[in-house]
Amino acid sequence: MTTTALQGLKVLDLSRVLAGPWAGQLLGDLGADVVKVERPGAGDDTRVWGPPWVQAKESDERQAAYFQCANRNKRSVAIDLATPEGQAQVRALAAQADVVLENFKVGGLKGYGLDYDSLKAVNPKIVYCSITGFGQTGPYAPRAGYDFLIQGMGGLMSLTGRPEGEEGAGPQKVGVALVDIMTGLYATIAVLAALSHRDRTGEGQHIDLALLDVQVATLANQAANYLSSGVAPKRLGNAHPNIVPYQDFPTADGDMILAIGNDGQFARFCAIAGKPEWATDERFATNPARVANRAVLIPLMRQTTVMRTTAEWIAALEAEAVPCGPINRLDQVFADPQVQARGLKIDMQHPSFGAVPLVANPIRLSTTPVQYRVAPPTLGEHTAEVLADWLGHPVTSA
Repeated sequence: MTTTALQGLKVLDLSRVLAGPWAGQLLGDLGADVVKVERPGAGDDTRVWGPPWVQAKESDERQAAYFQCANRNKRSVAIDLATPEGQAQVRALAAQADVVLENFKVGGLKGYGLDYDSLKAVNPKIVYCSITGFGQTGPYAPRAGYDFLIQGMGGLMSLTGRPEGEEGAGPQKVGVALVDIMTGLYATIAVLAALSHRDRTGEGQHIDLALLDVQVATLANQAANYLSSGVAPKRLGNAHPNIVPYQDFPTADGDMILAIGNDGQFARFCAIAGKPEWATDERFATNPARVANRAVLIPLMRQTTVMRTTAEWIAALEAEAVPCGPINRLDQVFADPQVQARGLKIDMQHPSFGAVPLVANPIRLSTTPVQYRVAPPTLGEHTAEVLADWLGHPVTSA
């Protein structure tokens, strides 16, 4: 078998829902042995966040597709953290682990003896990543945090949606739980950084990661625009605050996206559109001028783009290296020849569910590639196996 980047790394995943499990799945994809600890009889909340479901062929057993998206390459153990026996089992597992992931409320694991300080006492080298809504400090620290809530509080929804005055105007959340996903990515980066430090010094550490912090950090250019100008950006729909034209446009049979990033691309678009004079018009010749005069330019462009189909525009524009593309539904995404050529849909075999369809990991490593070893597990599927592998025998009491 090909060596993986994180081969031999042991990760104890106490997290639920999406941000923590996303980090655990990514570490598992890279080769770590990830053990997911779940409540007996219930498990991760997302197991029942359906429909749609993945259905067993020979029983009534089923799992929500939502659970499937973030829990491959993990082994599930069912342990009751509310009991002394369960707490002892988790402590014993943590003593063997390199990494712990958890997303309980601040202080939620202290009463179980499973907080960082308690586990550091049994494993000083442990890298312990806590994911919360608002972090371990500050006035909001005790609050629960959810992706939708954080998208609103962290400013993302103030930037997303149609502009004021247009039909359907108002703040909108992003169509996937993007704050959770980004937090999972930051958690993975933080864990790998902490492991690098541990490998040099032998010292573990605690990672304090907050959804709100991640949301604010990833406002990127919009935050910089505000901090530099003192003016809060407004919703622009699909338009870009700093680049014009960089948005959707209607065509004869639908819509397309133009992502024109420089004046040369704009000039080539103008030639293809039969409007070469726009490229020399002082109102439109440079990007700053186009930003200042977007209210004039965009309606003119819309009157032109409706004259050809999406396919006709894309063929003509791509031939001249003008960035453009369609707005695809998910069925069109997975039928796209580039998506298929990159193998972005995979199937993993599960003993109960058969072939489980999933989205591939996008990381391409030339020497230690991602491996798909374990399909998203059923609740407690690997309890006995993990206790034997990690501990040599089950631990039943403190």
